[in-house]
Amino acid sequence: MASNNIAVLSALDNARTQWYHITTIVIAGMGFFTDAYDLFCISTVTKLLGRLYYYDSSTGKPGKLPHPINNLVIGVALVGTLSGQLVFGYLGDKLGRKKVYGITLILMALCAICSGLSFGSSPKAVMGTLCFFRFWLGFGIGGDYPLSATIMSEYANKKTRGAFIAAVFAMQGVGIIFAGLVSMIMSRIFLGYYGGPPFITNHDLSTEPEADYVWRIVLMIGSLPAILTFYWRMKMPETARYTAIIEGNAKQAASDMGRVLEIEIQAEPDKVAQFNASNEYPLLSLEFVRRHGKHLIGTTTTWFLLDIAFYSQNLTQKDIFPTMGLTHTAENVSALREMFETSRAMFVIALLGTFPGYWFTVAFIEKIGRFYIQLMGFFMMSVFMLIIGVRYDYLKNKDHKWTFAALYGLTFFFANFGPNSTTFVLPAELFPTRIRSTCHALSAASGKAGAMVGAFGIQNYTQDGNISNIKKAMTLLAVTNMMGFFFTFLVTETKGRSLEEISGEDENDRTTPKPPFSPSEKWEENSRNH
Repeated sequence: MASNNIAVLSALDNARTQWYHITTIVIAGMGFFTDAYDLFCISTVTKLLGRLYYYDSSTGKPGKLPHPINNLVIGVALVGTLSGQLVFGYLGDKLGRKKVYGITLILMALCAICSGLSFGSSPKAVMGTLCFFRFWLGFGIGGDYPLSATIMSEYANKKTRGAFIAAVFAMQGVGIIFAGLVSMIMSRIFLGYYGGPPFITNHDLSTEPEADYVWRIVLMIGSLPAILTFYWRMKMPETARYTAIIEGNAKQAASDMGRVLEIEIQAEPDKVAQFNASNEYPLLSLEFVRRHGKHLIGTTTTWFLLDIAFYSQNLTQKDIFPTMGLTHTAENVSALREMFETSRAMFVIALLGTFPGYWFTVAFIEKIGRFYIQLMGFFMMSVFMLIIGVRYDYLKNKDHKWTFAALYGLTFFFANFGPNSTTFVLPAELFPTRIRSTCHALSAASGKAGAMVGAFGIQNYTQDGNISNIKKAMTLLAVTNMMGFFFTFLVTETKGRSLEEISGEDENDRTTPKPPFSPSEKWEENSRNH
C-alpha cells in the first residue's frame, strides 16, 4: 500500500499551485526575513557600540568593543539559535508544527524589542543585558528553521516543493538586504539631524549625541515583521501529514486540506492506520540507522562544513571594503558615518552577491536538482576561496579592486546558488514525517556548530590582520568546501517525488526502502544493466 493511494496525501502531491502555496511561502518566509534581519543587523552596530561605551580618553582614538565582548555580542545569538533548533525541532514532531510555530515569532518579537531597550549603569551591564536578550532572540530564530522547512515541505506539491522551500529560505537574503538598508537609512537620518562633519579632525566630534538611539532603533525594528506575521501563522491549519500520520486523525486531515484545496477529500482512516503501522520506528533505533543513517550523516556534515565557510566569508571585509572605496578608517570618520559606511557596504554586497544566488536556486532547483546545485556550489566556492587565499596580497591592492570584488561576490553567489540553500531544502524532504522536524533540527544545529567554528575559530586566528594567516585561513576554507563536495554524495536527489517515496514510508514491510538514486548510484545501476 503506497501513500499516494491515501487521498489526502495524493491531493497534496498533485495539487496545482494555488493561492495557499503563495501565502504559506510568505508566512513562513517572513519568519526567515526576521531571522536574517535580527542575526545580521548586529554587525552594523557593533562598531558604534564600541565607540559609545568603550572610549578610552587616554589614547584619543575611537573606542571599540574588546574582542571577547565583541565575540559575545555577535556570537551569543548563534548559541541561542543552535539551542532553539534542537528544542523546537523536537517539539514540532511531538506537539505539532502549528502549536509551536507561533511561539517562535512571539519570542523573536519580544526579544528584538528588549534588545533595543538594553540599559545598565555601566558598559558591562548594557552589554550583558544585550547578550541575554540576543540569546533568547536566537532561540526563537532557531525554532523557525525546522518548523518553516517542514511546514512548507508538507504543504507543497511534489513538482514545485524544492522551489517553494528554497523561496522560503530566500527571504533570508531579503532580510540581510534590509538589515543593511535600515541601518544605512537610520544612521544617515541621524547624521543629517546632528549636522556634524562626517569626517573628523577633533575626537570630541567623533561620537554624535544621538548615536545611542540609532542602534536601539535598528534592533527594535526587527520585531515588526514578526508582529505583522503572527496572526496569519495562527490561522494556518496543521499540516495534513502531521494530523494524519502522527496524530492518526485521517478525518481532520481530509477536512483541513479539503477546505484549503477547495475539493472534497475522502478520510480513509483504515488506509492511514495501515500506513502508520508500518512506519513506527523512532529516531534512536537500528531501523532508522539502516534506512536513513547515511542521509542524516550527509545533511549534518554538509551543513556543518558549509557554515564554517559561510560564516567566515567576512574575513576579508576589512580589506575589500576600503579597497572598493566603501569605507574609511575609523580614525577619520564620525561614529554615525562609520555605521553608515559599514551598512552601505553590507547592503551592496548583499544586493549584488548574496541576494541573486538565493533566487537562482529557486529558479533552477527543479530543473538542475538539489544534488547538482550543491555539488556545483561547494566546488565553485572552493575555487574562488583558493584563488583569494593564494593571491590575497596581490588582490588587496587597489589596482586590482574589481578582480577582488568579483571573486568576493562570487563566493557569496555560489554559497547561495549552492549549499547554503540546498542544505536547508534536503533535510525537509529526506526523512519520515514522524521525525522530519527533528532531523531537520539536527542538521541545522550542526550548521550552527560550524558557524561557531567559523565565527570564533577561523576569525580569531586572523584577527591580527596578518596577511599570511588570512591566506592560510582562506586556503583552509577552500579545503573545507571540497570536503562538503564529497560528503554531498551521502544524500540523494529528491526532485519530482513525493515525500513518502523519498523517505521510504511507502514501503509497508521492513525491507530496506529504495530511495531515488543519486546521480553516481544511477550511473552504476545503468552500467550493471548494460
